[in-house]
Amino acid sequence: MLKILVAEDEEAIGNLIKKNLIKAGYQCLLAADGVMAADMMMNESFDLVLLDVMLPGIDGYELLDYAKKLGFPVIFLTALGSTEHKVKGLKMGADDYMAKPFEIVELLARVEAVLRRYNKVSTIMEVHDIVIDTASRTVKRGEEEIGLTMKEFDLLLLLARNQNIALYRDVIYENVWGGEFLEQSRTVDLHIQRLKKKLQWEDKISTVYKVGYRLDV
Repeated sequence: MLKILVAEDEEAIGNLIKKNLIKAGYQCLLAADGVMAADMMMNESFDLVLLDVMLPGIDGYELLDYAKKLGFPVIFLTALGSTEHKVKGLKMGADDYMAKPFEIVELLARVEAVLRRYNKVSTIMEVHDIVIDTASRTVKRGEEEIGLTMKEFDLLLLLARNQNIALYRDVIYENVWGGEFLEQSRTVDLHIQRLKKKLQWEDKISTVYKVGYRLDV
């Protein structure tokens, strides 16, 4: 299991990030200040570090230098969202930079993108009774392959990577189809219905009233 360190001094934000990373299948440790984060990096190995910039004790910029020397990929999570701060963080060696507030679904996508860049992401996902192979883009139940269209596969992957998270229709549309979601569009709903039928998951993908859909695991 991939291990992620979250260095965040705001307890509510840190716990929210940790909760969702664990739901997504990662092991997650939380550091409430820079000194604690430095100690944890010295004593343990991590596949990724999420760093707040404005940490007490040792700030994120100093920790970034320490993490990179240890070979840990880093994503900055910070309220300092100006272009100047973003450029500074990236030039110093951060692998990505997210300004607060952010959507959890975007954070999970960026986490996976950085891990993939470092060849740390498994291509196999097991969800309920199916196995998803992201490399071959196949879905199997036992030895039987379930035929999905390209968009149905992308939709399943989005749901599987955000288990137990209610995804808005516009978020689903933007991630699977790209472009701007139109309120009157039935594209997402129709594809969800077809996906549920093909996977026999009528009771596993829930409709969330006035929001969208959620994969219950």
